[in-house]
Amino acid sequence: MGKILDKELSDLKERLLTMGSVVEAQVARSIKSLVDRDNDLARKVIDADHEVNRMEVEIDEECIRLLALRQPEAGDLRFITTAMKIVTDIERIGDLAVDVSERALELNEEPILKPYIDVPRMAKAARNMLKEALDAFVNRNAELARAVLDEDDFVDELNKQIFRELLTFMIEDPHSISRAIRITYISKYLERIADHATNIAEMVVYLVEGRIIRHMDNQQANPASQG
Repeated sequence: MGKILDKELSDLKERLLTMGSVVEAQVARSIKSLVDRDNDLARKVIDADHEVNRMEVEIDEECIRLLALRQPEAGDLRFITTAMKIVTDIERIGDLAVDVSERALELNEEPILKPYIDVPRMAKAARNMLKEALDAFVNRNAELARAVLDEDDFVDELNKQIFRELLTFMIEDPHSISRAIRITYISKYLERIADHATNIAEMVVYLVEGRIIRHMDNQQANPASQG
C-alpha cells in the first residue's frame, strides 16, 4: 500500500506542476498580448482557460479519492490537503490571466497611453514568485517559500508606483482616464497573482513544518531571521 500511495502522490505532484506551468505561461502570454497589442494572443489566453479549469477539477477529484481510499496519515495527509489548497490558488491565477487579456483587448483598441515598462516588470516578478513557490512545494523547501513571502513587497511597491503615475496622467488629461483605469486594473490583477503565489508559499511552510503562518508578519513567520 505504501509504494502505491507514494506513486500516486508523485503523480499528483506532477499534475500540480503541469498545471502551474500552464498558468505561468498564461500570465506571460496575457502580458505579451498587452505589450505587443496582439488581440489574437489575448483571445487564445481566454479560450485556454477551460483547460485550466479542467485540470483543477481533476486534481481536486484525485485528492478526494486519495483521502477516501488511502486514508493517509501525518505528512501524506498534509501533502494532500496542501495540494487541494494550492490548486485553488493556481486556478485563480489562471482567471487573473484571463482578466488581464480582457483588459488588453480593450486597451489595444485605443492609442497607447505610455510605453509599458513597470507592468511587464511587475508581471515578471509575480511569475517568478509563482515559479519559486511551486519549486518550494516540489522540494519541500520552507526557506525558498519564505523568500517568496519577502518578494511580495516588491510587487506591492510597483503596484503603488504604477497607480501614482497613472493618477498623474488622469489629472493632467481627462481623456486618458479610461485607459489609465484599465491599466490600474491590470496592475491590481498582477498584485493579486503575487498574493496567490504568497498563499502557495505559506502552504509550503505548513507542509514542511506543520506551522500555519497565514496572517503572521514576517518576523513571526520567520523566527530564524530574528536576532
